[in-house]
Amino acid sequence: MKSELIIETPTHKWLYFGRDPEKPDKIIDTNQYMVVSSHHALLMDPGGIELFAAMLANIVKHIPLSQLTHLFASHQDPDIISSLGLWDQTLPKAKLYSPWLWEGFIRHFGMNNISYEPIADNGGSVSLDQVELQFIPAHYLHASGNFHVYDPVTKVLMSGDIGAALEDPQADIYVDDFEQHCAKMAYFHQRWMPSNRAKNDWIKRVRKLDIQYLCPQHGRIFRGPQVKQFLDWFENLNVGVGV
Repeated sequence: MKSELIIETPTHKWLYFGRDPEKPDKIIDTNQYMVVSSHHALLMDPGGIELFAAMLANIVKHIPLSQLTHLFASHQDPDIISSLGLWDQTLPKAKLYSPWLWEGFIRHFGMNNISYEPIADNGGSVSLDQVELQFIPAHYLHASGNFHVYDPVTKVLMSGDIGAALEDPQADIYVDDFEQHCAKMAYFHQRWMPSNRAKNDWIKRVRKLDIQYLCPQHGRIFRGPQVKQFLDWFENLNVGVGV
C-alpha cells in the first residue's frame, strides 16, 4: 500500500493511503485519508475488513497508534467501514463520527468499544488540538445520509464518492489530464448519484468553500484549477440515468 503526504502546515498534515497492489482480486480500490495534529489523528473512511492489516501497518509508520483517536465514516458502505470490528478491538477508546442515520447499520460491522458520535443532518465539526474540521452535508450522493470533511486551513475537501474513478493500482494519485480523466468518472456518477437536485445542492454549497484539493474515496485527487473544472463538469452531468 502506498502512503503519501498531501499537505503539511505548522499545526497538522494530511496523509493519503491507497493503491495497494496486494489487495484481493475483485475488491474495489479505495483511498483512505488521515489528518494528524500534534496529539491526535482522524482516519477517514478507513476501508474494508480486507484492508485492515495493510492500513494498520502503514499508519504506525507515521504515528504511534495511541495518537489515532478519531475515525470518520462518510456513510455505511462496506468499502468505507466494514473494518470497524477490527478497529474496535485495536482502538477501544476512539470515537467514530458518522451520519446519525446509519448508526444502526454501521454497528452490524462490530462496535463494542468505540463510541458512536452521530452527525446531525446539517453537519457539524470536530476539533483535533488547534485544528477544526467541518462535516459538510452530501446527502444522496450517493447515500441518503452522507458527509464530507473540509479543512479550511489546508483547503482540502475529502469528497467521498464524489469525484470517484476506478484506477489501476500503479496509477498516480493526482489527476494529470482532466479531459481524459472524465471518461473514467462519467458512468460511475451517472449510476451511483441518483439525484440532480441533491447534486446541485451540494455544488452550490461547496462552491462557497475555498478548495485547493478535492480528495475522493476512489481514483485521483484534483488540485488547484482542476477543482473548478470538476465542479463545472459535475454540474453539467445528468445523474441517475445509468440504467
